Amino acid sequence: MASTRIEPEEKDVEIGYFAGTGNYDPDIFEDAKEIKIYTPYGAPSDLVLVGWIKGKKVAFIPRHGRHHTIPPFRVNYRANVWAMKELGVKRIISPAAVGSLQPDFIKPYEFVVSDQFFDRTTIRRPLSFYEGGLTGHVPFSDPTCDELRRVILDTARELWPNNEVVVHPTPEEEKEKKMFTYVCMEGPRFSTRAESLFYKSQGWSCVGMTAFSEACLCREAEICFASIALITDTDVYGVLPVTAERVAQSMKENVKNVNKLLFEVIPRIPTDKECSCNTVLDYSLY
Repeated sequence: MASTRIEPEEKDVEIGYFAGTGNYDPDIFEDAKEIKIYTPYGAPSDLVLVGWIKGKKVAFIPRHGRHHTIPPFRVNYRANVWAMKELGVKRIISPAAVGSLQPDFIKPYEFVVSDQFFDRTTIRRPLSFYEGGLTGHVPFSDPTCDELRRVILDTARELWPNNEVVVHPTPEEEKEKKMFTYVCMEGPRFSTRAESLFYKSQGWSCVGMTAFSEACLCREAEICFASIALITDTDVYGVLPVTAERVAQSMKENVKNVNKLLFEVIPRIPTDKECSCNTVLDYSLY
């Protein structure tokens, strides 16, 4: 696998995805090569892997680095998103390990395609590309791309028609208009029992450490964003309480399903957008 600096002809990548714990070297690419990209915000988490998946050109960045050396609050989210934008990426999918806050109906080894976020971070690198001068105030009431979420959900239901892998929202949950909220905490520590009980009492779905930061910056970059939360544990509840060992083991066991879903989702993502993600700056600059 060759490593190279970005060339002008490389700026035609359609789709990107970030991944983290347990998913550092995806084997779903063809003709893959590594590219070094420089950004105004420093280096991305690692070299960018660019290759082909069923006729779509795709870029991949392991958000914690190839050897999981970068904690969540130290990830250079701006550089990661900027690198994707530099390659021409217009859609980003973000699989990530999370804990269930509702273990009665969201269980380990299931997926949640979140539609909302609640931010509990405090010391992150800036979650905006705007640092003075020109300022953009982007709308963020609906932080994920409905069109991209729809492709993921529809593909998952075709891939696992008998709920071999349960993906939330299920069709029944969609009929009930259930919201699935990802709480983003600072990390790398896990929640206290009091924190987790509070999150659960609000009806929120899962708790993780990365997706909110990526969603903020993708919106400013006019990149469609969707999160796939992989339930690895039951946080402070149940028979699979969270530990680093538990998360790593669950991800190791579930990476095959994640990559199977991505392998089918990516070729179904339409080239032409019907969403408004790529026009938010038309009415956000002051």
